[in-house]
Amino acid sequence: MTTQARLAPAFPYDAVDIDRFRELQQLAYRCAERVAAWLEPGVTERQAAARLRRELVAEGVEDFFHVPFAWFGDRTAFRHFKTPLQFFAGRRKLEEGMPYILDCAPVVDGYTADIGYAGKIGDNPLWDKIAADLREYRELIVREVRQRKPLNEIYTAVDALIAHHGYDNRHKVYPGRVIGHQVTRMTTRGPAGVNVFGFGVRTLQTLGRELISERLHGRSPLWADGRSSRHAPTPGLWAVEPHIGFHNVGLKFEELLVVTEDDAYWLDDDLPHVRRWAEASAR
Repeated sequence: MTTQARLAPAFPYDAVDIDRFRELQQLAYRCAERVAAWLEPGVTERQAAARLRRELVAEGVEDFFHVPFAWFGDRTAFRHFKTPLQFFAGRRKLEEGMPYILDCAPVVDGYTADIGYAGKIGDNPLWDKIAADLREYRELIVREVRQRKPLNEIYTAVDALIAHHGYDNRHKVYPGRVIGHQVTRMTTRGPAGVNVFGFGVRTLQTLGRELISERLHGRSPLWADGRSSRHAPTPGLWAVEPHIGFHNVGLKFEELLVVTEDDAYWLDDDLPHVRRWAEASAR
């Protein structure tokens, strides 16, 4: 393959597009925060995921990159997950002291967001410690992407930080071991609101097209630790989700990273986890 064929494409969005992606990400986090405020002991994962979907639809969401997820207790760390079906919300009930994660990926007018919101019910000192440490992963990722390091090497750097903290990598449990994936404005014309194996039909059409197109240029829209990710970050938007765990507590954030031809930055700093870190630093 020629060097020319491997050249990254130009950044595909203008200022209006960036604003729309940011507005949708804010919408998704607002809905997650409302569900988090509603959660209490006895609520099941299925009830939480259904509530999150209703909140999103009420805000004008037309479709989903993937259906909303909710994980409680040790399921936040994906313990004993053996099949993709275990990612779907189940009958697990919230209890005092339990961690939880809400994950949703709404689509409006083709624009897509993909967010992860971590919380806890009551006191959980271990959760507090991991939540504080997550800040280092956000700083590490954007710093490494700005240096245009290959995606698989950045993944390895995240693994090294996880080991330094004494935690374990839980994003490796996601299909394909991904820590992130590209997000685009979907333009396919499949039926909106129809899901197959938890992913929207339009999502599958778009992702399939991108996988083929990117592989022809020696790239992948999926960010993992394998050979397909041995390339510099492709300009565009990436949903990034470092997911770490310790025993029965798992935490992550997921948000959009903007990658231009010569820079990188998080789409928005006005997010729950970023505000929490800022408040802790101000104390």
